[in-house]
This record gives sequence, C-alpha cells and structure tokens, in this order.
Amino acid sequence: MHQVPTVSADLALQMLKQGNAQYLTSNQGGGDISPEKRQDALANGQHPYAVVVTCSDSRVIPEYIFHAGIGDLFIIRVAGNVIDDHQLGSIEYAAEHLGIRLVVVLGHDHCGAVDAAINHDPDGYIKFITDEIRSAIGAETDDYRACCLNVRHSVAQIESSLEVQHEEEHGLRVIGALYRLESGKVEFEI
Repeated sequence: MHQVPTVSADLALQMLKQGNAQYLTSNQGGGDISPEKRQDALANGQHPYAVVVTCSDSRVIPEYIFHAGIGDLFIIRVAGNVIDDHQLGSIEYAAEHLGIRLVVVLGHDHCGAVDAAINHDPDGYIKFITDEIRSAIGAETDDYRACCLNVRHSVAQIESSLEVQHEEEHGLRVIGALYRLESGKVEFEI
C-alpha cells in the first residue's frame, strides 16, 4: 500500500528548520504531547512529516531539537547513525505506508561512536558499528569532518539502496544534517 504524501519534502524541511530555531531559544520541549494528541494519534494513526535517522546518544533528542510532538517525526536511532537493512526497512515503511517524503540523517559532533572508530579498536558487536564508520571516514581524524563524512556515507547508502527519486512530487528526498551539542543548532544539507 502506497500512501499519498501529506507533506512535501520541502515543506517538511522548512518545518524542521523552524522547529530547530524555536528549540534554540526554548527551555523545554515545545511539541504537542497532550492527552488529546495521544488520543488523536491512537484513533487516527500516525502522520509524521519526516524520518530522522540519528544516533542513540542520549544528548540528541530529535523531538526537542525540532520542537516536535507526538506523531510528528518517525525516528530511527542507532549508535553512530549507521545504516543497515533494518534501518532501510524502516525508512521504506515510512515512505511507502506513511507517505513521508523527507529523510534526514542527523549526526552530531562529539559522537562517541565516531571517536571509537578513530581512536579505539573495540570488539564485540560494537565493532560492526565502528567498522561501518571507518569505511565512511577513511583516515580522517578531525571530529567534525569525520562526523560529516559519516553522515554523508549514510545518506549515500540510503539513496543507493532505496528507490529514491528526486522529483519533488513523488520522490523521496534524503539529506544529511549535523547537530551541534554545544549550541543546539542543526546544520542542514552538510
């Protein structure tokens, strides 16, 4: 079942940018989390306007960063915002069944997973994450540049793995962004 988009990729991006601008001056989350909104989402389903693939870092809270409430964003979290078949399946679901037209891969500076890929050689399951990040960043050792390269790599993986069409009306737009922990600002289309 293919869902008709309710919000264009351009409008979704504008909403995210406006939400981040509100977040920069706010002392608390601003999205609607009221009992009425919860009941509406239960009765009428979810209608998010964007997919945000982001790191599991507890300092990165997309609903706050974008001043969003219940049902506004379809969030996929994984350490280092790396992409595998599970994330691709979730994105595919969001595009096909929820009509979402914008996917944002949101990395952040001072990322522990990127630091581990640059400065450590972990073992266990963490190695799957750091190996993926290493393939994205190569020999880069600068934190900011490595985080940007990692985001761009995930964007490229999504674009090459899914049927991404860049026409606005029916296509899926995938962009990279970087969240700055200190300021709270999101740099879009890095």
